[in-house]
Amino acid sequence: MNKQFLSITLSFLLLVIASSCKKDFLDRQPLSQISPTTAFRSETELSLYVRSFYDRMLPNADNDDRGFSLYNEGIDNIVKNSLPVELTGNRTIPVSGGGWSWGELRNVNYFIQNHTRGGLDPAITRKYLAVARFFRAYFYFNMVARFGDVPWYGKVINPDDSVSLQKPRDPRTLVMDSVLADLDFAIANADTKKKTAEVTKWTALALKSRVCLFEGTWRKYHTEFSLPDADRFLNECVKASEELIANGGYLLYKGSTQPYRDLFASYAVNDGEVLLARQYSSSLQIFHNVNYYTITSSYGKPGLEKKLVNSYLMADGSRFTDIERYDTLPFAKESVNRDARLAQTIRTPGYMRIGSTVKRFPDFGATMTGYHLTKYVTGEVDDSFTKSYNPLIILRLAEILLNLAEAKAELGTLLQSDIDKTIKLTRERVGMPNLNMATANANPDAYLAAQYKNVSGANKGVILEIRRERRIEMVMENLRWNDLMRWKEGHLIAQPFKGMYFPGPGKYDLDADGKFDIWIYTGTKPTEPGYAYLKLGSEIELENGEQGGNVVINKNITKKFDENKDYLYPVPSGEIQLNPALKQNLNWK
Repeated sequence: MNKQFLSITLSFLLLVIASSCKKDFLDRQPLSQISPTTAFRSETELSLYVRSFYDRMLPNADNDDRGFSLYNEGIDNIVKNSLPVELTGNRTIPVSGGGWSWGELRNVNYFIQNHTRGGLDPAITRKYLAVARFFRAYFYFNMVARFGDVPWYGKVINPDDSVSLQKPRDPRTLVMDSVLADLDFAIANADTKKKTAEVTKWTALALKSRVCLFEGTWRKYHTEFSLPDADRFLNECVKASEELIANGGYLLYKGSTQPYRDLFASYAVNDGEVLLARQYSSSLQIFHNVNYYTITSSYGKPGLEKKLVNSYLMADGSRFTDIERYDTLPFAKESVNRDARLAQTIRTPGYMRIGSTVKRFPDFGATMTGYHLTKYVTGEVDDSFTKSYNPLIILRLAEILLNLAEAKAELGTLLQSDIDKTIKLTRERVGMPNLNMATANANPDAYLAAQYKNVSGANKGVILEIRRERRIEMVMENLRWNDLMRWKEGHLIAQPFKGMYFPGPGKYDLDADGKFDIWIYTGTKPTEPGYAYLKLGSEIELENGEQGGNVVINKNITKKFDENKDYLYPVPSGEIQLNPALKQNLNWK
């Protein structure tokens, strides 16, 4: 990891620890470790304080109570042996917690209020203020995405400020306009140099692109909230994306024979494409766990879901789901001649670990679906528990390209020339042909249309194709939940999750090398060596038992999604007891 990014002096570390207790920020005294009269007298002190925001507020490898994670998805892209409560319909109103946490906002607002107390030149303090306002925007965007209306606090709240302590939730419209104001300030005042471990003008533009696409599509599809200005937010997304693409100097990484794989597996951040990453370090003993996550049974045995695998196009750009009996093809056939990102995301025939010449087939001991994850995975030397240290990407150019295409498609302003500057680039990187807008709109994909039921209009076909591209390009990057919520397609997470197709018990060659790899058996376990054995009904479940079918996951767990309430999380009951003016989200009881 960048040592600047990691090093926090002891005094500031103590400040951060002291401010991290789980009590709500409204109940705490102002931060006393730094006196406003003596703080921020040097640029070093400003830098050290704002650097604490990165570690505490940006997503990391593991889920927290807000569901923030970088590779550890668990929605309908990645299937595991257990389901989060969001997918089972068993979310309840918590007494406390549940993401309703305000301590980080207090730390940011403290800096915003006090950053000039040291009397430094405004030219110095302004760029650090830009970082703080970036993080306040980031904080509030995540709160709005989770809860809808939330109280807007632009300053540290004193314990005796009863008006602020008892205020109701501010309208979403006010909060999101305030988020845009913070982002615009950050864009205008942050450093313009490329820095993958720090917030810059380009990082702020990227976040604005993400935020405005989310809000614009949320307002468009969630008509039940009667929110105005959907098009204004989509246009702001377009402007931010176009400025970043035109002036940021970023390009998609294409520097290897497997560029999509290597973008995520490299130990060095690719600053050509990556705008912001959480960095790790072997020398500083700061690790994450992605290799171990994908090769053991200890982390839920994650695997791609069947609908996602079906969504990958053929290498010539045609639809896999247009092939006759596509849904009963064995893995060795369904996984060849596809979009190269499939073979750079999961184990397909011929797969070899980085640094190895040994060909490996999917290991059902490490994946529930059979579609064995390889994205982010490095060489075998990093396979031990918490020994991975490749950087985890938070913002990158590919997302901005996809944001731009989607926003214009939703606005009805998309042209083929826009696709040529966006979708063409993500496909071209892996040798895929370009998307043709007229062809897509003339013949919308029925397979995708059955999933995304709310898409309509003249751009239906191209919107579906952009969603395909987004799901494939951005898998395991913690965007899928927000995508389904903003598109109002929550019903998808209540559908059965499936894996590979098998016609029944028997021996199967998964890597097409002419030798059987696994043996699905019934009754007594065979003793013949050389196979991975899976007992039908316990170690593997097929839709129709001995008559075969797709692997089914969590067969006996009912999945639910309540369209009337589940697009937002509930406010903790304890918070409403403390402040009855907050009110609960609709239909949460």
